[in-house]
Amino acid sequence: MSIVWHDIARNVKDIYHGQPTIPLHEPTFDALELDYVTDCIQSGWVSSVGKYVDQFERNLADYVGVRRAVAVVNGTAALHIALKIAGVRANDEVIMPALTFVATANALTYLQAIPHFVDVSKDTLGIDPHKLSEHIRMIGERKDGCLVNKQTGRVIRAILPMHTFGHPVELDALIDVCQDYGLIMVEDAAESLGSYYKGKHTGGFGLVGALSFNGNKIITTGGGGAIVTDDVQLADYAKHITTTAKIPHRWEYQHDEAGFNYRMPNINAAIGCAQLEKLPQFLSSKRVLTEKYRSLFQKVNGVNLFIEAPYNSSNYWLQTLLLDEQLHDRDHVLEQLHAEGVMARPIWTPLNELVPYACCPKADLSVTHQLKRQIVNLPSTPLKGDSDV
Repeated sequence: MSIVWHDIARNVKDIYHGQPTIPLHEPTFDALELDYVTDCIQSGWVSSVGKYVDQFERNLADYVGVRRAVAVVNGTAALHIALKIAGVRANDEVIMPALTFVATANALTYLQAIPHFVDVSKDTLGIDPHKLSEHIRMIGERKDGCLVNKQTGRVIRAILPMHTFGHPVELDALIDVCQDYGLIMVEDAAESLGSYYKGKHTGGFGLVGALSFNGNKIITTGGGGAIVTDDVQLADYAKHITTTAKIPHRWEYQHDEAGFNYRMPNINAAIGCAQLEKLPQFLSSKRVLTEKYRSLFQKVNGVNLFIEAPYNSSNYWLQTLLLDEQLHDRDHVLEQLHAEGVMARPIWTPLNELVPYACCPKADLSVTHQLKRQIVNLPSTPLKGDSDV
């Protein structure tokens, strides 16, 4: 087993042109980002007001195919505000996958709401709508126009699907569940900029969606996120409360509610404008990388590269291996790759296993816990020299 993964590590290094250490996902910058940031600095408008914030929001909304985008300081802030403007309140339950980054649950707890964990599908790595529907039939009841968890007595307000590693979930079936039970959909599209479900961009299916532009995402603003929606009134409200809920005035400081200092600085938005221009190149390079990995692993026994569904177009943010547990121990694989300078990683610890969320309501999570033992992410930085990146 060690020899196999030693050889794989060497081949990964060959894909990345012989780099001695291969990070999981690095940002890709060139002169364009420098030009925009320099222009931003020279203008003096580097904080939360400036032309690049407005431009980034317009360009992002156009790309995602929604009417509005509101740029904020990070993806967690985007999720927080998306859930708030969607109507999630204290003591509500929100259905989400247990197999997701902790920010999905953290953002909910800022509203004093409760995560309700459900299982994922092996086909999408996101919420399994069929298991979800069965789970709701068992634990849910309609009362006063709401779906109520019979076991806790709390209202189940919304569904929060997450598009894992850029692979869209089965959105049509999840929308059916929402319609059947009167649930709001808020999309955690933090990882899926550039991903499409049946020809439509992720983030635009629910009432509101959230994106992330962290340093390791497919495009970055250093730190940053965005709320996306077709509802103009919700977007206006999001922009208001993310700028400390200040009422516009030439000099007075009046605030009409407890707001949040979440607006993206102009200097970060300048980076985002440059990155967004290059997103098509990044996506093309990601597909080149996918084919190289597919070729590498097609003859490796007990290892499968996770590939998009036929009706999806994934951004392939992180390349994902599924290991046969009988042939490959996940931790041994990670040790071998790291020893060779290939910075692979495991998937997140399921949220129901984390101390803050151990007592939250949950469904059967058997697939989640199986995938925890099987998934390894490989280096996924767009390849320089491919697709003109």
